[in-house]
Amino acid sequence: MSRDRAGDVSRRDAVRTMAGMVAAPALIGLARKGHVIAGGFVDDGGAAGHRVRDAQLSTRSGTTRRTRVAIVGGGIGGLSAGWRLDALGMHDGVLLELDANTGGNTRSAHYRGLGDRRAPWGAHYLPIPDADATHVRTLMRELGVLQADGTWDERALCHAPQERIWQHGRWHEGLDPLDAATSRTRDEFAQFSARIGEWRESGMFRVPSAAGHARRRNLSAGTSADRALVHRAQMLDGMTAREWMSREGWQSEALRWWVEYGTRDDYGASLSQASAWAAVHYFASRPAEDDGPLTWPEGNDWIARQLAMRLRRRSAADGGARVVTGAPVFRLESRGAAQWRVHAPDLRVDADVVIWAAPSFVLPRVLPSMNAAPAVQATQHAPWVVANLVLDGPPRDAGTPAWRNSGTAPAWDNVLFGSNSLGYVNAGHQLLQQRPAQPIWTWYHALVDGEARDARRAMLQQPWSHWRDVVVADLSRAHPDIAQRLVRVDVMRWGHAMARPVPGVLARRDAMTGWQPASRVHLAHADVSGFSLFEEAQWQGVQAAEAAARDLGGDR
Repeated sequence: MSRDRAGDVSRRDAVRTMAGMVAAPALIGLARKGHVIAGGFVDDGGAAGHRVRDAQLSTRSGTTRRTRVAIVGGGIGGLSAGWRLDALGMHDGVLLELDANTGGNTRSAHYRGLGDRRAPWGAHYLPIPDADATHVRTLMRELGVLQADGTWDERALCHAPQERIWQHGRWHEGLDPLDAATSRTRDEFAQFSARIGEWRESGMFRVPSAAGHARRRNLSAGTSADRALVHRAQMLDGMTAREWMSREGWQSEALRWWVEYGTRDDYGASLSQASAWAAVHYFASRPAEDDGPLTWPEGNDWIARQLAMRLRRRSAADGGARVVTGAPVFRLESRGAAQWRVHAPDLRVDADVVIWAAPSFVLPRVLPSMNAAPAVQATQHAPWVVANLVLDGPPRDAGTPAWRNSGTAPAWDNVLFGSNSLGYVNAGHQLLQQRPAQPIWTWYHALVDGEARDARRAMLQQPWSHWRDVVVADLSRAHPDIAQRLVRVDVMRWGHAMARPVPGVLARRDAMTGWQPASRVHLAHADVSGFSLFEEAQWQGVQAAEAAARDLGGDR
């Protein structure tokens, strides 16, 4: 395998090698005769979603419920809307979720036969929220994660070691791919870090992004230097991250891979797809150093399940459940100036206000008469493949005997330099008891080759065995006996995992902010922000709940 002048493995050659491995007809690395890896695809709710898309659903029963607020979608946006409504004293609401479980892309796998353990299917950590994330901090206080003295619960803070990267045949602590780097590569990393520090200081890249956009508007009305700074920031959104790095003269393959690791992680986008503004946001929106992240064995589904349990503690005003799963909403019907009928196959809900917390691209399918909003259709959504791997024991590291590891100790987040994947997290890392004999790893892979629609179609056409082989090929570089250790590989295919912030995301976000598809219908999804972060989904849910409260006024 060739190396570039920086001494790092060429990403192009690594990808070419990976493609050849994935194309192999047999399962790679299966040396133990007769060993069979179990597993299959997990239901992601796509079949029900496609029936909504294709207008194949109708109401089958005569059950009709009456409520003040109907929330459509049980992801973090919808759950946060319900949480905020409760805080406002408005308990008469019903949340309708398409899937059998709430949580959206924070859902988790439940392995009852392995000690009742869980592992994430999607979002698996929460950065330490700073002062701008007031709603996140409030929720964390309510859940006991943020304690009265301002410290964080040690059980939720990611335990050490947190991160490691496989580069040049061994593990290195941290994720900076700087092993054997040339002085030029190190200089480019330093220049990039300094530039990110400047943008961080500007305050335009805060989380949730509403705070950063408010700062951007304030600077636009400031001095000529302030206005010039805003202009520079907005220019970032007119180019891709790759174009921006080329303009800055940053050619290091290591730096480019590292920045793309960030855009894949938060946006499911390559450097050629993500806007430069979004790439800067990934790095500049967080403090340079903090004690986090916060994480749980099941990832952010721990938070989602806490929110859902709180909603379920009360009944709605009609005595029915406030959370209804397995209820794909296929039509919103206006019934006068102040009421909506929400249609699901086994249920109709009459509500004064609707909070739409499902992905925005679904809305035109269920509300054809909605107000015009080109931004709804313009948002791209990235496909992902996530696999939960059950092993019969820890695999060995390449180049080492079976009885010891190479480089640094196993970490929570384990990344392979040059890989197309984002590596794997150890779902048992946060367990307080003795580490289980059978590890569960969660492997992440954003499909960034080509247009999202084409990648999504190709993803769905591949059999489960293809993704099993991709996992084995990817991890075999660091763990040559991974195939022998694997017991099962369960695969989740996320067709529309997250919004992809391609150039122009600022204009689309501005167009979506404050837009209503119809009277008394409010959006509560991270799509409105332009990218899918926990803080964005929660912010949109809270804003929608407060708008619903204003609609209802004193008539609560």
